[in-house]
Amino acid sequence: MRSIPVDTSRLGVLRCAVAPEAKLTGTEMKEVKKDQDGNTIYTVGVMVRQEGRRVSVIEVAVAGQPTGVAEGVEVRITGLEAFSWAMGDRHGISFRASAITPAPAPAPAASAKGGGA
Repeated sequence: MRSIPVDTSRLGVLRCAVAPEAKLTGTEMKEVKKDQDGNTIYTVGVMVRQEGRRVSVIEVAVAGQPTGVAEGVEVRITGLEAFSWAMGDRHGISFRASAITPAPAPAPAASAKGGGA
């Protein structure tokens, strides 16, 4: 499976739509999915708003639980990659990232101090 790097700077505002949840494998056993290093894989629903009112939600897998990421929080995604997949007559695109973190809080606006009248 070939990975395609995604330039997140072109995606607009990224916000957590669904809080991180451990990814489960298998339809019967419901085992928690782990990466090759034994870290639990988490899935985060990320809302992408590019222009105006157009919004999409993508599911992004990441190794290890993202700290501070909760529904409604603006996030930054590091190392986002897309993968195309096909299983029989089903196909789609999945996303994986090296990290998902809360976006830094904006700096407070400097207040203008006037010399008074």
